[in-house]
Amino acid sequence: MSFKKVEKKETNVYVIEFQIAKADFDAANDKAFKKNAKNINIAGFRKGKAPRHLIEKMYGKGVFYEEAINDCLPAAYEAAAKESGLDIIGQPEFDVTSIDDNGVAMTATVTTKPECKIDGYKGIKVTKDTKSVTAADVKKEIETVRERNSREIEVTDRAAKNDDIANIDFEGFVDGVAFEGGKAEGHNLKIGSGAFIPGFEDQIIGKKIGEEFDVNVEFPADYHAEELAGKPAVFKVKLNGLKVTELPELDDEFAKDVSEFDTFDEYKADVKAKLTERNEKEAELNVDDQLYEAVLGLLEAEIPEVMYVTETENFVRDYDNRLRMQGLDLNTYFKYTGQTLDDLRKQMRPQAEKQVKMRLALETIAKIENISATDAEIDEEYARIAESYGMEADKVKDLIAKEDINADLAVKKAFDLVKENAVITKKSAKKAADGEAAEEKKPAAKKTTAKKTTAKKAEDGEAEEKATAKKTTAKKTTAKKAEDK
Repeated sequence: MSFKKVEKKETNVYVIEFQIAKADFDAANDKAFKKNAKNINIAGFRKGKAPRHLIEKMYGKGVFYEEAINDCLPAAYEAAAKESGLDIIGQPEFDVTSIDDNGVAMTATVTTKPECKIDGYKGIKVTKDTKSVTAADVKKEIETVRERNSREIEVTDRAAKNDDIANIDFEGFVDGVAFEGGKAEGHNLKIGSGAFIPGFEDQIIGKKIGEEFDVNVEFPADYHAEELAGKPAVFKVKLNGLKVTELPELDDEFAKDVSEFDTFDEYKADVKAKLTERNEKEAELNVDDQLYEAVLGLLEAEIPEVMYVTETENFVRDYDNRLRMQGLDLNTYFKYTGQTLDDLRKQMRPQAEKQVKMRLALETIAKIENISATDAEIDEEYARIAESYGMEADKVKDLIAKEDINADLAVKKAFDLVKENAVITKKSAKKAADGEAAEEKKPAAKKTTAKKTTAKKAEDGEAEEKATAKKTTAKKTTAKKAEDK
């Protein structure tokens, strides 16, 4: 029997006592001897041929103990952790208490998930404010599409005007000396865009193609280059050419070009319908956010620091993965932003804390309400993940334990329950203007706070590591621990 007993050390910290059986330890010790003896030199014997008792006499009886313990530890600890009944998080700290004829007696100091309390999660009051779609909203959306489908036409018969696209060569001077970054050729500048120093673009207006002229400006006092801030400058400019942006007519042909509709009226109606749908989704998401904040405020728990640290590291790793998908990495990111790893951790810590608290809150609700997923729902989730990552369902099942899938689905269902039982005050645009409101129960939206233990594991392959024994080693036991101290 591996497990002996478990004792509470402090809040969320327990000590598990367990034993590595003598037979298992002896077998591992023999294995370690056979593996390492070939590399040991002892005078009077050929390399690797010295008898074991002489090796142990010279180097100590426990010369192979550490390797033997490390070999036995994962299985012994996993069995003890399972029998302890504790919900363990993070990595344990191991100690060897004795090695004798009974085997190896050990302890593992572990951190557990906190005991959580939550009440009042039914009947939470929130407000749903769905913005109405105005004619101006529709016009703005269509104008955006119109600008994307515009074309540039060259102008040759007049001077530069506001809104023209001017192609210019320029070089800037301060106190008669050219400054770095102040020169360009063939640069396109839309007059009136405000892209250049205040006053620069206005002085192009009225100039003719081919004309060379000076532009006199003053750098803003808060200009990013301190050596130029607040100083007067002269730019030598040549106007190479002019273009204007021509927008398509808002007619049936435009509708056919940018949509599947044959008439502009149909296209316009579809734009309004899509904006209405978008506003509805935004309102639903806002309701979800209100509910999440309310649930967070209801949670009572002493949360171990290790949970926050682990989740923060998860956030950092996810961010690194996203950068790599763009051909970058964290080191490159730090180089260009001037940030450090600690800066990034500090930036991500608040959201990590919120994620940990929300997960615990919804897990607690799921436990109180006896919520779990059906086999059919679990199979459906496996299929969804497989499709998302282009993997076979059986491969996903190998990577992600059924218990993890069930836990994630239970968290989703717990939030659905909170939303189904919420009192949602629906405000229309007109009623909001009149200061009125109406209460309406809304069905649950499928927004999840699952802690990335499903699809994310499929991506990272992390599910191959068990929650109990992650190939832990006893590197800090016996002689090695003494060295570290």
